[in-house]
Amino acid sequence: MADRPLPLAGKVAIVTGSTRRIGRQIVKRLAADGASIVVTTRQSKGPMDETVAEIKAIGVPVMGHLADLTKEDEVKGLIDAVVKQFGHIDIIVHNAVDRNHDKLEDISLDKWRNTFAVIVDGGMMLAKYGSPHMRAGGSIIYLGGGSAFTGVANPAQPTAKMALVGLTRSLASALGPKGIRVNCISPGRIEAVEDGPDRLQMLRGGRPDDKIPLRRAGDIHDIADAIASVVSDDMRYVTAHTIHLTGGYYVG
Repeated sequence: MADRPLPLAGKVAIVTGSTRRIGRQIVKRLAADGASIVVTTRQSKGPMDETVAEIKAIGVPVMGHLADLTKEDEVKGLIDAVVKQFGHIDIIVHNAVDRNHDKLEDISLDKWRNTFAVIVDGGMMLAKYGSPHMRAGGSIIYLGGGSAFTGVANPAQPTAKMALVGLTRSLASALGPKGIRVNCISPGRIEAVEDGPDRLQMLRGGRPDDKIPLRRAGDIHDIADAIASVVSDDMRYVTAHTIHLTGGYYVG
């Protein structure tokens, strides 16, 4: 790690939903830039412990914490544990999601509300309880989604993701005077090595390569690298933005 500058050295990053796919790559990327890492998940202790071990091998401080983001006391408990361990918070990346793909005629109100609870309520509470412990220069990132802008037949997740755009703008206004930036990263078609054939077929059917100007899907490294850039001091004057990582899909 001493071979190159570490732009996030001394900073503490919480990443929700960070035991697989995009979330796991985000913590690896932030750790590679020197950040101390908090790996969080609701109940996947085994994958959490594996991710913590992987981050330890990079050579930065790391802790794991189980938390249900739909429960206020558990969000507060997460923040309290991080502050006890590290003393402060610099970066919050809210990647956790409830993958509800029910169509309108099938979805129940309880499942609709749970999707919002994980994505929107969780995002709000992380900011509410985490921001008092963030220093000037801190950064909050919400993971949105392209389906919020294109529309799909299953309404819960896209609607909740679009709510994050409004939350981003509101919190950027509220926290800006404290020197805390808030942005939303909205991925397009993103593929990962663990994606099975059914998921890949679904992703490629909705957004084929010939509709993407860059003629390829994004991958988890594209997302993690973008987040590392946005939370760094290089992007210190960027806040309240939704950044579309789609390979140009909307103009394709």
